[in-house]
Amino acid sequence: MEDLIRFDSVTQYNAYNQQETLHPLVTVIDLSTANPRRKSSQYMGCYGVFLKDVVCGDLRYGKEYYDYQEGTLVFMSPGQVFTVENDGELYQPKGHALVFHPDLLHGTSLNTKMNEFSFFGYQVNEALHLSQRERQIVMDCFGKIKYELEHAIDKHSRKLIVANIELFLDYCIRFYDRQFLTRDTVHRGVLAKFESVLNSYFTSDKPHTIGLPSVAYCASELNLSPKYFGDLIKKETGQTAQEYIQAKVIEAAKEKIFDGSKSVNEIAFELGFKYPQHFSRLFKQRVGQSPNEYRMLKDLN
Repeated sequence: MEDLIRFDSVTQYNAYNQQETLHPLVTVIDLSTANPRRKSSQYMGCYGVFLKDVVCGDLRYGKEYYDYQEGTLVFMSPGQVFTVENDGELYQPKGHALVFHPDLLHGTSLNTKMNEFSFFGYQVNEALHLSQRERQIVMDCFGKIKYELEHAIDKHSRKLIVANIELFLDYCIRFYDRQFLTRDTVHRGVLAKFESVLNSYFTSDKPHTIGLPSVAYCASELNLSPKYFGDLIKKETGQTAQEYIQAKVIEAAKEKIFDGSKSVNEIAFELGFKYPQHFSRLFKQRVGQSPNEYRMLKDLN
């Protein structure tokens, strides 16, 4: 079995790349200065952002390959394992890495914002492709962090380092918003496929065996990570993926309510609800009427 290289600290990551540790909780590395290496599986106990300047080994998370090319950012969150695959020969890594330990953020405003940077949860075919100008902005941010690391640590160091990481991540949100628009040919059809997944779900026995369709299930059917899928649906529809699924559930419920031979409880179970009262509550929230009130009005019409 292939050995797993663990990076539980910034110091361990620096040592692997033959770099001096200037700060125990954060580092910026020019990977071209590291020694050549072979295929390896690596565990990240830190946040990692990798700017890939050239394709030099295929980066894989789980069973899927990252969609990356020259000038691409890949994000890792603590607890992820990824694999760099090649033909077994030594290869020279190229690009830049920003690695920081979660402890760096404790007590800072950035710590409370980290859940906003959902791209740390993206997994497959979801890397950030940079324009030349965007790449320069990234390098400027890395350069400012590197400057602070090379400066003697003082009472301002942590504040400035964290502020520059936050600035960098805020830029990445903007860049991803741009990518959702400019990579339309890649994303085109996701919404239609999402609809197809939901339609197939409700015409199968899955509501009985699985329950209500989840965001994670739909994302998996479309070979996307839940966070990337959720962000994409939000950009396309203005709704969260969960809200979109709920709307589809209500649409299916309205069709079933026309069948007067079925009770509201039976309809709830057919749709995948464990408890009929949850169905009735959601229906009233979305429609403004209870299922029975809606049925009565339809009968009158």
